[in-house]
Amino acid sequence: MWQQGNQVEVEITDLSNSGDGVGRVDGRVVFVPNTVTGDRVLVRLVRIKPEYAFGKLIEIQHHSEHRIRPRCIVADKCGGCQWQHISDEYQLTAKRNLVIQALERIGGFNEPHVTPILETNTPLGYRNKATYPLGISATGQVQAGYYRQNSHKLVNLNQCPVQDPRLNPLLAQIKQDIQKRGWLIYHEEKLTIEEESSKSIPKPIIKSKSKPIKFQGESTPNTGELRHLSLRIARRSGEMLLTLVSTSKELKGIGDQAKTWLQRYPQLVGVALNYHPHPTNVIFGTETQLIAGKPLIRETFAGLHMQLLPHTFFQVNTEAAEALLAGIIAQLDLQGNELLVDAYCGVGTFTLPLAQRVKQAIGIEVQRASVEQGKINAQLNKISNVEFKLGTVETWLPQLGAADIVLLDPPRAGCDRIVINTLLEIKPPRIVYISCQPTTLARDLKLLCENGSYELISVMPADFFPQTAHVECAALVQLN
Repeated sequence: MWQQGNQVEVEITDLSNSGDGVGRVDGRVVFVPNTVTGDRVLVRLVRIKPEYAFGKLIEIQHHSEHRIRPRCIVADKCGGCQWQHISDEYQLTAKRNLVIQALERIGGFNEPHVTPILETNTPLGYRNKATYPLGISATGQVQAGYYRQNSHKLVNLNQCPVQDPRLNPLLAQIKQDIQKRGWLIYHEEKLTIEEESSKSIPKPIIKSKSKPIKFQGESTPNTGELRHLSLRIARRSGEMLLTLVSTSKELKGIGDQAKTWLQRYPQLVGVALNYHPHPTNVIFGTETQLIAGKPLIRETFAGLHMQLLPHTFFQVNTEAAEALLAGIIAQLDLQGNELLVDAYCGVGTFTLPLAQRVKQAIGIEVQRASVEQGKINAQLNKISNVEFKLGTVETWLPQLGAADIVLLDPPRAGCDRIVINTLLEIKPPRIVYISCQPTTLARDLKLLCENGSYELISVMPADFFPQTAHVECAALVQLN
């Protein structure tokens, strides 16, 4: 039975942090995408390991009570959302369970205090930013969308139910404009291993060792200009930015086209071109050129005025971020005499609202554009007790020394061990750790608490990413 290609029946009993359903066959774990707890399914084993396997869904023999009809017509193909088939209520339950499981299994915490998950009643239409890879169909049409799961096969979209609906009218028409301009679409150098083994995409044709691989409907790999289309909107003002990511600093006719877009879409305030010539998976390059209009949009967040550039980091779910911030403020019970250090502060999204409630706030950020924008945002709101430091947290945190509160909001990979060691040395009385990855959160909390220096007080999950398996958390730890 435990052989690749075999079909087996699986009862789905849980969900993994990658979004797959989890079941067991002969005591071994099977991960099955597009399933939910309570499903009984027939699957084909596609990747076999000694203790676990991945299965492809063949048939649903019994439908779970948590299963619903997806509200997106390409939900079974698109890799942008993993949980369109799961009811909104059960998504919240499953995400809180994922946090608890990570804290117990990885962090070693016994019955951790995890609060009810924060929700905003916006399970659709919540994303304030969408960045779409561009591609070419087999018939030569420009496409924009998201990749299928575990592949680089593009699923073409004309609208997306999780992005702010005001962005939808731009998507289909902009693809047509790119087509008319004749701008070349960038093609990657090679397929991934998963793609090469998939039957759902054309196989590469190799005519000789001296000739490049060519793909159906595409030109020579690793050539072309346009890589991504990025749309950003301010939820409160409605202002939009359009950014094209290109391997070239010049696109023929881009100036005229940008003016046309600004005239056609009244809420579009700026068009930019981001230069990214390197063959990497990073979406944005380091240079952004304004083509027409304004280089930023105005947003209101937690009662403050914010200015956002095309590529600077800002939480994609504005309302959920506000709810999490409010929860953090309530937990901290700030008295107004604290020194707060906000590591990985971005444009000051959390730094500035918290600065209004403490004696002094210091933000640390490695991206220069974010630091500059953070300073501007402080000036806009007449907040003078905040200072932004350009550089890595590993460099600045030891130099800043003692603080009453340290706020951490690292990338998905979590904190570098140097940061954890520094915190254990300088011993701030309270640490708030914000994370979009429960597994790395649990790992780092274990390092902070394992020697008894700190105690985990609570973890507050928030549903920043409905229709996906991702969950944001804010953990509060306190010095013993």
